[in-house]
Amino acid sequence: MTIKAIIFDAYGTLFDVHTVVDKCEQFFPGKGRKISEIWRQKQLEYTWLRSLMGRYEDFWSVTHDALIFALKELKVDLNEQIHMTLLDQYLRLNPYPEVPNALEKLKNRKLAILSNGSTDMLNTVVENAGLSHVFTHVISVDELKIYKPFMGVYQLGVAKLWVNKEETLFITSNPWDASGAKTFGFQVCWINRFNKQFDELGVQPNMILKNLDQLVDRL
Repeated sequence: MTIKAIIFDAYGTLFDVHTVVDKCEQFFPGKGRKISEIWRQKQLEYTWLRSLMGRYEDFWSVTHDALIFALKELKVDLNEQIHMTLLDQYLRLNPYPEVPNALEKLKNRKLAILSNGSTDMLNTVVENAGLSHVFTHVISVDELKIYKPFMGVYQLGVAKLWVNKEETLFITSNPWDASGAKTFGFQVCWINRFNKQFDELGVQPNMILKNLDQLVDRL
């Protein structure tokens, strides 16, 4: 592979979305993991549905709506103060353990984030994790007002970094995102941390790895 730039998805790839479980559990004992799982699933579904309907709302709004659904689904307290406390956790997600060190080792190339997250959300979570210095760009779909896997979003990454898509490696833990990036023409690495099955969408990633340490070794 000739790789001049590496573009990362953020949520579930660099940052553990289930960081929120502990706070959910604090408010709703015995239901923290389930809340987090429903919250994440609805968050994704709402991005796809809003894209198809042409009714864009930024990722903060989508994340809020997905949380409301999860709490209603499990019939728990809809207190506004609890909502805001839980939402705030999305600004403080933990990076996966190997991520900071691996990014340091990879920063001899252009590194960027391309995410469905809103600009403010992304900049805040990256800054809170102490990772701002490693990325040349943090790119949000806010610029186009449509979510991945719309092809134009991946083109946004190419335009910002001034690289050919064939010389760009896209890293994601989300199979639907890997499929979108591969369809666009990126070289793609799927980070399969939890032994999941890849989606049947007619494309396959170039690499399947367990974590970013393996990526460092491969490159």
